[in-house]
Amino acid sequence: MRPNIGIINALCRITIGFTVLAWATANLARKPWRDSFLLYAMLGGMKVGEGLTRYCPLTALFENNVNFKKHQDTDEQEETVINPS
Repeated sequence: MRPNIGIINALCRITIGFTVLAWATANLARKPWRDSFLLYAMLGGMKVGEGLTRYCPLTALFENNVNFKKHQDTDEQEETVINPS
């Protein structure tokens, strides 16, 4: 797994992830019957994990999609070239 986000982006993800995780855990302790706080805690933990590994699956998916689209565009351009001979 190759890192696909920068160091500043990773530090921001870790900070925001821990903030969301702490907020969700505090609210989950007060209202354990609410499932939405559990979802927020998982999303916060996911952001912390992305920051620690410096790998974001959505960024990788977007980069692969853009590279695939560029590759398709160059293939289409190559097919439209007319050979003068």
